[in-house]
Amino acid sequence: MISVTRINGSKMWLNALLIEMVEETPDTYITLITGKRLIVLEKAAEVISLVKQYSQEIGLNNATIKVQQTEETP
Repeated sequence: MISVTRINGSKMWLNALLIEMVEETPDTYITLITGKRLIVLEKAAEVISLVKQYSQEIGLNNATIKVQQTEETP
């Protein structure tokens, strides 16, 4: 989960694995895989950085690499 700030200033915890897209126009919109859109105060680059950090913390990158290596082994 990552912490983001709603447009009204309240904090919310968001499941980073459900994020499909982040766009800045100039407000930052987060679109979830469910189709729900959220507006947050953080800039897109900050949200992306939080998602990358979260992925590293839970070992998502390492798990992906391990699966790829297993699939390539004859």
